[in-house]
Amino acid sequence: MLSGDLQVITVGAGLLGEAVDAQAVPRVGVDWRPPLPGTEAAIARVLADPRRAAANETAVDRLLSARPHLVTVRPAHEVLDLAPGAFLHAGPPIGWKRASGPLRGALIGAMLYEGAAGDAREAERMLAAGDVRLSPCHHHRTVGPMAGVVSRSMWMLEVHDAEHGGTAYCSLNEGLGKVLRYGAYGPEVLKRLQWMGDVLGPVLRAALAVSGPLDLRALMAQALQMGDELHNRNRAATSLLLRELAPAIVDAAPERAAEVLRFIHGNDHFFLNAGMAACKVSADAARNVPGSSMVVAMARNGTDFGIQVSGLGDRWFTGPAGVPDGLYLGAYGPADANPDIGDSTITETGGVGGFAMAASPAIVRFVGGDVAEATAATRSMYEITLAEHPAYQIPGLGFRGTPVGIDVTLVARTGLLPVVNTGIAGRVAGTGQVGAGLVNPPVEAFTTALAALAEEAPENTA
Repeated sequence: MLSGDLQVITVGAGLLGEAVDAQAVPRVGVDWRPPLPGTEAAIARVLADPRRAAANETAVDRLLSARPHLVTVRPAHEVLDLAPGAFLHAGPPIGWKRASGPLRGALIGAMLYEGAAGDAREAERMLAAGDVRLSPCHHHRTVGPMAGVVSRSMWMLEVHDAEHGGTAYCSLNEGLGKVLRYGAYGPEVLKRLQWMGDVLGPVLRAALAVSGPLDLRALMAQALQMGDELHNRNRAATSLLLRELAPAIVDAAPERAAEVLRFIHGNDHFFLNAGMAACKVSADAARNVPGSSMVVAMARNGTDFGIQVSGLGDRWFTGPAGVPDGLYLGAYGPADANPDIGDSTITETGGVGGFAMAASPAIVRFVGGDVAEATAATRSMYEITLAEHPAYQIPGLGFRGTPVGIDVTLVARTGLLPVVNTGIAGRVAGTGQVGAGLVNPPVEAFTTALAALAEEAPENTA
């Protein structure tokens, strides 16, 4: 047994491996972690479900084969059946009492924008009294960044899946800083929203009527090759979108073309909302596959972080939203930060964003960390996903497809949580953006979803 050369294998704790390295002894490191505490029985039950393998194959195939196209821009009241006094918000369901500062600020601003209240105090009184109906964006085939508030008069990007026939919506991007989605509602915010409703939305609709549908999957794939990760860095994607739309904007609305093109040019995040709708319509194609343990939505409302799973319908599994760890603007710091908020984690659900940071070395200048950590974050996500995206590829990893298709079972077995990069909203209503950083979802969202999958598994799996 000892006649050959000895080989050292280290498992788990890094301290032992570091000691061996210090002695210049060759070793093989195994990055093993125990499953999440208390999940062993549920993991065994779900893994024994005879439907699981085929169900996950079906779900991930639907997600990967989706072909999202931006087809038009329309007012929310035309496409979402929003009655007066009804507003959508990001994340799982929540009421005014538990709503975070940014969500409260965005709701106040939306009411002022719609003329539903004369001032902020009246809006707050109406919201506290329950005179306003709130519903999650995800319940209406919609996603909204940060607070994600959608009202009747806002214009929505309409994205159609040419493969499976689904449709998803997202509002137009306002830019950074003091904007409604970060909970700001001052005069400059309302003035911008009014211009977006009067000018930007109609011009984009007219331009898309001239250009025809835009292939967002192809555009996103190209943007990844150009250094975007498509959540917090959308500079290349916005430039590509602008190049596609600019001639049609000039043709469709020559008298408004300069101001519209100038607005998009000055907003590097403009593409984010289109990318979110593309990921939403792709993930929705994978919903409602019995036995599938694949995540089809991750979303936050500033208080709760929730996930939805393909095999569990529209049920939400939640835990407390964490405060991102990142870089802050100006004099702001962690004490000013609200817990994580927004539907933009649909990008990570679709295999980009935090899952594609290895494609975007420059992102670390915005969210913190260094390039090696960004690459390591992407590599770790292959351990909890079911596939690699055939179109979304990472040059720095030899054009390997991004990790996609988060599996609740793999999360529980490895103890690894999805990596999310995100903006940070000020916790006080009206503040706006205070920074950007990285955050992980709460463990509880995945363990409760796993338990539900175990309960749904057939009794007799022999």
